[in-house]
Amino acid sequence: MENHRTTTAPSRLRAGFVGAGFMAEVHSRAARAAGAETAGIASSSPASAARAKDRLGIAQAYASVQDLIEDDAIDVIHVCTPNATHVALAEAALVAGKHVVCEKPLATNVQDAARLVELAATAGTVATVPFVYRFHPMVREARERIASGQTGRISTIQGSYLQDWLLSRDDDNWRVDAGLGGPSRAFADIGSHLCDLIEFVTNDRITRIGALSRTLFTGRANHEDVQTEDLVAAVFATDAGAVGNLLVSQVAPGRKNRLMIEISGTESSVQFDQEAPETLWLGKRAGSQLLVRDPDALSPDAARLSVLPAGHPQGYQDAFNAFVADTYAAIGGETPEGLPTFRDGLRAAALTQSILESNTSGHWTDVPDIKQLEGVQQ
Repeated sequence: MENHRTTTAPSRLRAGFVGAGFMAEVHSRAARAAGAETAGIASSSPASAARAKDRLGIAQAYASVQDLIEDDAIDVIHVCTPNATHVALAEAALVAGKHVVCEKPLATNVQDAARLVELAATAGTVATVPFVYRFHPMVREARERIASGQTGRISTIQGSYLQDWLLSRDDDNWRVDAGLGGPSRAFADIGSHLCDLIEFVTNDRITRIGALSRTLFTGRANHEDVQTEDLVAAVFATDAGAVGNLLVSQVAPGRKNRLMIEISGTESSVQFDQEAPETLWLGKRAGSQLLVRDPDALSPDAARLSVLPAGHPQGYQDAFNAFVADTYAAIGGETPEGLPTFRDGLRAAALTQSILESNTSGHWTDVPDIKQLEGVQQ
Protein backbone atom coordinates (compact mmCIF):
# COMPACT_ATOMS: atom_id res chain seq x y z
CA MET A 1 0.00 0.00 0.00
CA GLU A 2 1.33 3.41 -0.90
CA ASN A 3 2.09 5.59 2.10
CA HIS A 4 1.19 9.12 1.08
CA ARG A 5 2.77 10.53 4.21
CA THR A 6 6.19 9.39 3.04
CA THR A 7 5.83 9.88 -0.71
CA THR A 8 4.21 13.28 -0.78
CA ALA A 9 4.90 14.89 2.58
CA PRO A 10 8.06 13.64 4.31
CA SER A 11 7.62 16.27 7.02
CA ARG A 12 4.63 14.32 8.28
CA LEU A 13 6.62 11.20 9.05
CA ARG A 14 5.78 9.60 12.38
CA ALA A 15 8.98 8.58 14.15
CA GLY A 16 9.30 6.00 16.91
CA PHE A 17 12.31 5.66 19.21
CA VAL A 18 13.64 2.59 21.00
CA GLY A 19 15.80 3.52 23.99
CA ALA A 20 15.68 6.38 26.46
CA GLY A 21 19.27 7.54 26.91
CA PHE A 22 21.48 10.28 25.48
CA MET A 23 21.24 9.08 21.88
CA ALA A 24 17.44 8.98 22.03
CA GLU A 25 17.57 12.65 23.04
CA VAL A 26 19.82 13.49 20.09
CA HIS A 27 17.72 11.46 17.63
CA SER A 28 14.42 12.94 18.81
CA ARG A 29 15.75 16.50 18.52
CA ALA A 30 16.89 15.76 14.98
CA ALA A 31 13.58 14.15 14.03
CA ARG A 32 11.71 17.16 15.33
CA ALA A 33 14.02 19.54 13.46
CA ALA A 34 13.37 17.55 10.26
CA GLY A 35 9.63 18.14 10.65
CA ALA A 36 8.62 14.66 11.75
CA GLU A 37 6.14 13.91 14.48
CA THR A 38 7.94 12.35 17.45
CA ALA A 39 5.13 9.87 17.84
CA GLY A 40 6.26 7.11 20.16
CA ILE A 41 8.94 5.70 22.42
CA ALA A 42 9.63 2.33 24.00
CA SER A 43 12.38 1.40 26.42
CA SER A 44 13.56 -1.35 28.75
CA SER A 45 10.37 -0.97 30.79
CA PRO A 46 7.03 0.84 30.54
CA ALA A 47 8.15 3.12 33.39
CA SER A 48 11.35 4.07 31.59
CA ALA A 49 9.39 4.80 28.40
CA ALA A 50 6.91 6.94 30.34
CA ARG A 51 9.71 9.01 31.88
CA ALA A 52 11.37 9.46 28.49
CA LYS A 53 8.06 10.47 26.90
CA ASP A 54 7.74 13.38 29.30
CA ARG A 55 11.42 14.33 29.24
CA LEU A 56 11.72 14.30 25.45
CA GLY A 57 8.27 15.58 24.56
CA ILE A 58 7.21 12.46 22.66
CA ALA A 59 3.52 11.88 22.02
CA GLN A 60 3.12 8.34 23.36
CA ALA A 61 4.97 5.82 25.52
CA TYR A 62 4.49 2.22 24.41
CA ALA A 63 4.27 -0.69 26.84
CA SER A 64 6.76 -2.71 24.80
CA VAL A 65 9.16 -2.41 21.89
CA GLN A 66 7.04 -4.90 19.98
CA ASP A 67 3.97 -2.70 20.35
CA LEU A 68 5.88 0.29 18.96
CA ILE A 69 7.39 -1.58 16.02
CA GLU A 70 4.09 -3.22 15.07
CA ASP A 71 2.06 0.00 15.17
CA ASP A 72 1.06 0.73 11.57
CA ALA A 73 0.96 4.44 12.37
CA ILE A 74 4.73 4.55 12.88
CA ASP A 75 6.77 5.11 9.70
CA VAL A 76 10.39 5.04 10.90
CA ILE A 77 12.07 3.41 13.87
CA HIS A 78 15.17 4.90 15.52
CA VAL A 79 17.18 2.23 17.36
CA CYS A 80 19.05 3.94 20.23
CA THR A 81 19.84 1.02 22.54
CA PRO A 82 22.97 -0.89 23.70
CA ASN A 83 24.98 -2.43 20.89
CA ALA A 84 24.11 -6.09 21.40
CA THR A 85 20.39 -5.37 20.92
CA HIS A 86 20.73 -3.57 17.57
CA VAL A 87 20.42 -6.61 15.31
CA ALA A 88 17.20 -8.01 16.78
CA LEU A 89 15.53 -4.60 16.93
CA ALA A 90 16.57 -3.54 13.41
CA GLU A 91 15.49 -6.92 12.06
CA ALA A 92 12.08 -6.68 13.72
CA ALA A 93 11.56 -3.17 12.35
CA LEU A 94 12.56 -4.21 8.83
CA VAL A 95 10.29 -7.25 8.91
CA ALA A 96 7.47 -4.93 10.01
CA GLY A 97 8.12 -2.83 6.90
CA LYS A 98 9.53 0.18 8.74
CA HIS A 99 12.27 2.50 7.69
CA VAL A 100 15.13 2.18 10.19
CA VAL A 101 17.78 4.45 11.66
CA CYS A 102 20.06 2.19 13.71
CA GLU A 103 22.81 3.47 15.96
CA LYS A 104 26.26 2.15 15.30
CA PRO A 105 27.69 -0.37 15.51
CA LEU A 106 25.01 -1.83 13.27
CA ALA A 107 26.02 -5.25 14.57
CA THR A 108 28.79 -6.66 16.75
CA ASN A 109 29.90 -9.08 14.01
CA VAL A 110 30.12 -9.14 10.23
CA GLN A 111 27.62 -11.95 9.70
CA ASP A 112 24.78 -10.15 11.48
CA ALA A 113 25.57 -6.87 9.72
CA ALA A 114 25.51 -8.60 6.32
CA ARG A 115 22.16 -10.18 7.15
CA LEU A 116 20.68 -6.78 8.02
CA VAL A 117 21.93 -5.33 4.72
CA GLU A 118 20.19 -8.17 2.89
CA LEU A 119 16.98 -7.71 4.91
CA ALA A 120 16.93 -3.99 4.19
CA ALA A 121 17.38 -4.62 0.46
CA THR A 122 14.56 -7.18 0.49
CA ALA A 123 12.27 -4.88 2.46
CA GLY A 124 12.92 -2.01 0.08
CA THR A 125 12.93 0.47 2.95
CA VAL A 126 15.44 3.16 3.86
CA ALA A 127 17.96 1.89 6.42
CA THR A 128 20.68 4.24 7.67
CA VAL A 129 23.44 4.40 10.28
CA PRO A 130 24.37 7.75 11.87
CA PHE A 131 27.91 8.34 10.72
CA VAL A 132 27.01 11.96 11.28
CA TYR A 133 30.44 13.56 11.06
CA ARG A 134 30.00 13.30 7.30
CA PHE A 135 27.44 16.08 7.67
CA HIS A 136 29.73 18.85 8.87
CA PRO A 137 29.90 21.31 5.96
CA MET A 138 33.70 21.52 6.16
CA VAL A 139 33.94 17.73 5.81
CA ARG A 140 32.02 18.02 2.54
CA GLU A 141 34.34 20.84 1.50
CA ALA A 142 37.40 18.65 2.17
CA ARG A 143 35.82 15.83 0.19
CA GLU A 144 35.14 18.09 -2.79
CA ARG A 145 38.67 19.50 -2.79
CA ILE A 146 40.14 15.99 -2.86
CA ALA A 147 37.67 14.77 -5.52
CA SER A 148 38.41 17.75 -7.76
CA GLY A 149 42.15 17.07 -7.61
CA GLN A 150 43.15 20.19 -5.68
CA THR A 151 45.19 18.15 -3.19
CA GLY A 152 46.86 16.09 -5.90
CA ARG A 153 47.61 12.40 -5.49
CA ILE A 154 47.02 11.32 -1.89
CA SER A 155 50.15 9.93 -0.23
CA THR A 156 49.50 9.85 3.52
CA ILE A 157 46.52 9.86 5.85
CA GLN A 158 46.62 10.35 9.59
CA GLY A 159 43.66 10.25 11.89
CA SER A 160 42.77 10.13 15.55
CA TYR A 161 39.70 9.98 17.72
CA LEU A 162 40.46 10.78 21.35
CA GLN A 163 38.20 10.94 24.40
CA ASP A 164 38.80 10.84 28.17
CA TRP A 165 35.46 9.74 29.61
CA LEU A 166 36.82 6.32 30.65
CA LEU A 167 40.17 7.67 31.92
CA SER A 168 39.87 6.43 35.51
CA ARG A 169 39.37 2.94 36.91
CA ASP A 170 36.27 4.37 38.61
CA ASP A 171 34.77 5.39 35.26
CA ASP A 172 32.36 2.75 34.04
CA ASN A 173 29.62 2.17 31.50
CA TRP A 174 27.70 -0.70 29.91
CA ARG A 175 29.95 -0.38 26.87
CA VAL A 176 32.90 -1.98 28.68
CA ASP A 177 30.90 -5.21 28.95
CA ALA A 178 31.54 -7.34 25.86
CA GLY A 179 28.16 -8.99 26.35
CA LEU A 180 26.39 -5.65 25.87
CA GLY A 181 28.82 -3.68 23.73
CA GLY A 182 30.44 -6.41 21.68
CA PRO A 183 34.03 -7.68 21.49
CA SER A 184 35.42 -4.27 20.51
CA ARG A 185 34.72 -1.07 22.43
CA ALA A 186 36.97 1.88 21.59
CA PHE A 187 37.30 0.99 17.91
CA ALA A 188 33.71 -0.15 17.34
CA ASP A 189 32.37 2.89 19.19
CA ILE A 190 34.53 5.73 17.86
CA GLY A 191 37.17 4.20 15.58
CA SER A 192 34.35 3.27 13.22
CA HIS A 193 33.51 6.98 12.91
CA LEU A 194 37.15 7.79 12.19
CA CYS A 195 37.52 5.19 9.44
CA ASP A 196 34.17 6.11 7.91
CA LEU A 197 35.26 9.74 7.74
CA ILE A 198 38.63 8.86 6.20
CA GLU A 199 37.03 6.67 3.53
CA PHE A 200 34.21 9.13 2.86
CA VAL A 201 36.47 12.16 2.44
CA THR A 202 39.08 10.39 0.30
CA ASN A 203 36.68 8.13 -1.65
CA ASP A 204 39.27 5.43 -1.02
CA ARG A 205 39.19 2.20 0.98
CA ILE A 206 41.44 0.81 3.69
CA THR A 207 42.58 -2.57 2.35
CA ARG A 208 45.25 -3.77 4.82
CA ILE A 209 45.66 -2.98 8.47
CA GLY A 210 48.07 -3.72 11.31
CA ALA A 211 46.73 -3.00 14.78
CA LEU A 212 47.61 -3.06 18.45
CA SER A 213 45.11 -2.55 21.25
CA ARG A 214 45.45 -2.10 24.99
CA THR A 215 43.11 -2.43 27.96
CA LEU A 216 44.38 -0.18 30.74
CA PHE A 217 41.92 -1.39 33.35
CA THR A 218 40.90 -5.04 33.42
CA GLY A 219 38.56 -4.16 36.27
CA ARG A 220 36.35 -1.12 36.63
CA ALA A 221 33.85 0.14 39.22
CA ASN A 222 31.05 -2.22 38.24
CA HIS A 223 32.81 -4.66 35.91
CA GLU A 224 35.45 -7.29 36.61
CA ASP A 225 37.52 -8.99 33.92
CA VAL A 226 37.05 -6.27 31.28
CA GLN A 227 37.94 -7.72 27.88
CA THR A 228 37.25 -4.72 25.62
CA GLU A 229 39.99 -2.30 24.59
CA ASP A 230 40.58 1.23 25.89
CA LEU A 231 42.74 2.22 22.92
CA VAL A 232 43.87 1.10 19.47
CA ALA A 233 46.81 2.15 17.31
CA ALA A 234 47.04 1.02 13.71
CA VAL A 235 48.83 1.51 10.42
CA PHE A 236 47.07 0.88 7.13
CA ALA A 237 47.28 0.90 3.35
CA THR A 238 44.53 1.94 0.95
CA ASP A 239 43.30 0.67 -2.38
CA ALA A 240 44.75 3.71 -4.17
CA GLY A 241 48.19 3.26 -2.62
CA ALA A 242 48.15 5.73 0.25
CA VAL A 243 49.51 4.78 3.67
CA GLY A 244 48.23 5.98 6.99
CA ASN A 245 47.99 5.65 10.72
CA LEU A 246 45.23 6.04 13.26
CA LEU A 247 44.97 6.33 17.03
CA VAL A 248 41.75 5.72 18.92
CA SER A 249 41.51 6.20 22.68
CA GLN A 250 38.88 6.66 25.38
CA VAL A 251 41.60 7.35 27.97
CA ALA A 252 43.29 10.51 26.56
CA PRO A 253 43.21 13.22 29.28
CA GLY A 254 41.63 16.48 28.21
CA ARG A 255 40.28 15.21 24.92
CA LYS A 256 36.49 15.19 25.02
CA ASN A 257 35.54 14.29 21.45
CA ARG A 258 38.58 15.05 19.32
CA LEU A 259 38.10 13.47 15.91
CA MET A 260 40.82 14.65 13.52
CA ILE A 261 41.87 13.65 10.02
CA GLU A 262 44.75 15.03 7.97
CA ILE A 263 45.16 13.99 4.34
CA SER A 264 48.29 14.92 2.41
CA GLY A 265 48.68 14.91 -1.36
CA THR A 266 51.24 16.01 -3.89
CA GLU A 267 49.78 19.53 -4.00
CA SER A 268 48.38 20.24 -0.54
CA SER A 269 47.21 18.85 2.79
CA VAL A 270 43.72 19.08 4.29
CA GLN A 271 42.95 18.79 8.00
CA PHE A 272 39.58 18.65 9.75
CA ASP A 273 39.16 18.74 13.53
CA GLN A 274 35.67 17.93 14.86
CA GLU A 275 36.28 20.01 17.99
CA ALA A 276 36.74 23.03 15.69
CA PRO A 277 34.27 22.11 12.94
CA GLU A 278 33.86 25.58 11.46
CA THR A 279 37.31 25.55 9.89
CA LEU A 280 39.41 23.53 7.47
CA TRP A 281 43.20 23.74 7.50
CA LEU A 282 44.74 23.80 4.02
CA GLY A 283 48.51 23.30 3.95
CA LYS A 284 50.79 24.12 1.03
CA ARG A 285 54.54 24.33 0.65
CA ALA A 286 54.23 28.03 -0.11
CA GLY A 287 51.96 28.75 2.84
CA SER A 288 48.93 27.55 4.73
CA GLN A 289 45.35 28.76 5.06
CA LEU A 290 42.60 28.37 7.61
CA LEU A 291 39.37 28.24 5.61
CA VAL A 292 36.37 29.37 7.69
CA ARG A 293 32.90 28.09 6.88
CA ASP A 294 31.15 30.60 4.62
CA PRO A 295 28.32 29.28 2.44
CA ASP A 296 29.12 31.81 -0.28
CA ALA A 297 32.66 30.44 -0.65
CA LEU A 298 32.04 26.68 -0.35
CA SER A 299 31.30 23.87 -2.77
CA PRO A 300 27.58 23.24 -3.41
CA ASP A 301 27.26 20.22 -1.11
CA ALA A 302 29.06 22.00 1.74
CA ALA A 303 26.91 25.08 1.19
CA ARG A 304 23.76 22.92 1.27
CA LEU A 305 24.63 21.78 4.78
CA SER A 306 25.46 25.30 5.94
CA VAL A 307 22.09 26.04 7.49
CA LEU A 308 23.38 29.10 9.35
CA PRO A 309 25.18 32.15 7.92
CA ALA A 310 28.95 32.51 8.25
CA GLY A 311 29.99 33.44 11.76
CA HIS A 312 27.10 31.57 13.37
CA PRO A 313 28.74 28.32 14.54
CA GLN A 314 27.30 24.92 13.66
CA GLY A 315 28.14 21.78 15.58
CA TYR A 316 27.38 18.14 16.37
CA GLN A 317 23.62 18.45 16.73
CA ASP A 318 23.44 20.36 13.43
CA ALA A 319 25.33 17.52 11.73
CA PHE A 320 22.98 14.98 13.31
CA ASN A 321 19.96 17.02 12.22
CA ALA A 322 21.25 17.04 8.66
CA PHE A 323 21.75 13.26 8.70
CA VAL A 324 18.19 12.66 9.89
CA ALA A 325 16.79 15.21 7.44
CA ASP A 326 18.57 13.44 4.57
CA THR A 327 17.32 10.06 5.82
CA TYR A 328 13.77 11.38 5.81
CA ALA A 329 14.31 12.92 2.37
CA ALA A 330 15.37 9.46 1.13
CA ILE A 331 12.18 8.04 2.61
CA GLY A 332 10.39 10.67 0.55
CA GLY A 333 12.04 9.38 -2.62
CA GLU A 334 15.06 11.68 -2.90
CA THR A 335 18.68 10.52 -3.21
CA PRO A 336 20.74 12.75 -0.88
CA GLU A 337 24.48 12.85 -1.41
CA GLY A 338 26.60 10.90 1.07
CA LEU A 339 23.82 9.27 3.10
CA PRO A 340 25.33 6.45 5.23
CA THR A 341 23.30 3.25 4.90
CA PHE A 342 23.39 -0.23 6.42
CA ARG A 343 26.09 -1.07 3.85
CA ASP A 344 28.31 1.48 5.58
CA GLY A 345 27.43 -0.21 8.87
CA LEU A 346 28.59 -3.50 7.35
CA ARG A 347 31.81 -1.81 6.21
CA ALA A 348 32.45 -0.66 9.80
CA ALA A 349 31.86 -4.20 11.07
CA ALA A 350 34.43 -5.52 8.57
CA LEU A 351 37.00 -2.97 9.70
CA THR A 352 36.34 -3.79 13.36
CA GLN A 353 36.78 -7.50 12.65
CA SER A 354 40.07 -6.78 10.88
CA ILE A 355 41.33 -4.70 13.81
CA LEU A 356 40.53 -7.52 16.23
CA GLU A 357 42.13 -10.15 14.00
CA SER A 358 45.32 -8.14 13.48
CA ASN A 359 45.70 -7.41 17.19
CA THR A 360 45.26 -11.09 18.03
CA SER A 361 47.58 -12.45 15.34
CA GLY A 362 50.23 -9.74 15.45
CA HIS A 363 50.19 -9.62 11.65
CA TRP A 364 48.77 -7.50 8.85
CA THR A 365 45.15 -8.30 8.06
CA ASP A 366 43.37 -7.85 4.73
CA VAL A 367 40.07 -5.98 5.10
CA PRO A 368 37.34 -7.86 3.21
CA ASP A 369 35.57 -5.98 0.46
CA ILE A 370 31.93 -5.25 1.17
CA LYS A 371 30.87 -6.94 -2.09
CA GLN A 372 32.48 -10.15 -0.90
CA LEU A 373 30.63 -9.90 2.40
CA GLU A 374 27.35 -9.45 0.55
CA GLY A 375 28.09 -12.48 -1.60
CA VAL A 376 28.26 -10.41 -4.77
CA GLN A 377 30.94 -11.15 -7.38
CA GLN A 378 33.40 -8.37 -8.17
